[in-house]
Amino acid sequence: MKKRKKLRPDWDEYFIGIARAVSARATCLRRKYGAVITKDNIIVSTGYNGAPSGMRDCLEVGKCTRRELQIPHGERYELCHGVHAEANAIIRASVDELRGATIYISGIDEGSNECYAEPCMMCKRMILNSRIAKVVYSDGNKRFVIVDPRKWLKKRV
Repeated sequence: MKKRKKLRPDWDEYFIGIARAVSARATCLRRKYGAVITKDNIIVSTGYNGAPSGMRDCLEVGKCTRRELQIPHGERYELCHGVHAEANAIIRASVDELRGATIYISGIDEGSNECYAEPCMMCKRMILNSRIAKVVYSDGNKRFVIVDPRKWLKKRV
């Protein structure tokens, strides 16, 4: 039996592509992340990483403290005043829009390569608290990972 050619992307491919496009608005010098929140396959919110509203961002200032100090990705976030893409998308949606929704996250590094875009622990807590039901993020190899965020919870002893 011959395999049929796919005529269009499925919903996850479609929305992760939109998250990738949203990342182009990011103002971080190291990595640009974009997030899209959907409910019933309708976009309810988007966000990208960058300085809080009204503050000068790294692109304007022309420097990144974490990069200057050679701090590895995922460490010492307190030195960065940027807001993560996931947080920006969550704060722009209503409680009803978030409950049972899906968040798509994609990232691009300085060399324009796709990044592994698993949310940090702080963003994981926000995703859990907002009651988002599904997380889809770039795996860094032009594919994506799908997670039920409740799986992030660990049993306490």
